Amino acid sequence: MSEHVAAAEPTSAPRLLGFLVEFRDTATLFSACEKVRDSGYRNWDAHTPYPVHGLNDAMGLKPSRLPYIAFLGGVTGLGLALLMQWWMNAIDYPYLISGKPIFSLPANIPVMFELTVLLAAFGTFFGMLAVNRLPRFHHPVFTSERFARATDDTYFISLELSDPEFGAQAARELAGSLGGASVEEIWEDDDAEA
Repeated sequence: MSEHVAAAEPTSAPRLLGFLVEFRDTATLFSACEKVRDSGYRNWDAHTPYPVHGLNDAMGLKPSRLPYIAFLGGVTGLGLALLMQWWMNAIDYPYLISGKPIFSLPANIPVMFELTVLLAAFGTFFGMLAVNRLPRFHHPVFTSERFARATDDTYFISLELSDPEFGAQAARELAGSLGGASVEEIWEDDDAEA
C-alpha cells in the first residue's frame, strides 16, 4: 500500500526586499549615511552594535514625536486627576471639614502628580510601540547570516525597495556606491510571517 504525497508548491515566488550593505568602521558608515540621505532615499536604516553619537544627524532623522506624546499623556493625567477630585469633593459628595474650602488645590496635588506620571508613562510606552511600528517579531534582514554581527562588531545600512522614488536598479547602484565591504540582496517571501 503506497501513498502518493504531492509536494507542496510555493504559492508565490520570493521577491527582492532591498539591500544590506556592510561596513567595517564608523567613519565609512557616517559618509555612507550622508550619501544615502543626500540622494533622497527615505526607507532605509543604519544598524550598529552600540549607540553612535551623531548618526541621527548623518541620517537626517527628524526629532522624535515621542516627547509630544508623553507630554499629551501627562497633561491628560493632570486634567483627569483635577476633574475627578473636583467632582468627588465639590459636587458628588461635598463634606465640610473645619471650615476649609470644599475644593482645595493643595490637598489634591499628590493624586494630580501620580496620574500625570502614570499617563505620561503609558503614553511613552504605547507611543514608542506605535511610532516604531512594534511589535514586529521578524524582519527579512534577520535572515542574513552577516547581519548577526550587527550586535557584535559590524555596521550595516539596509535599503528597502518600498521607497517610492527608487527602483531595484537605482537602489542596487546606490548600495554599490556606498563603499561598503559587501552588498547583500535581501529577499522576502510573500508567505513569510511579518
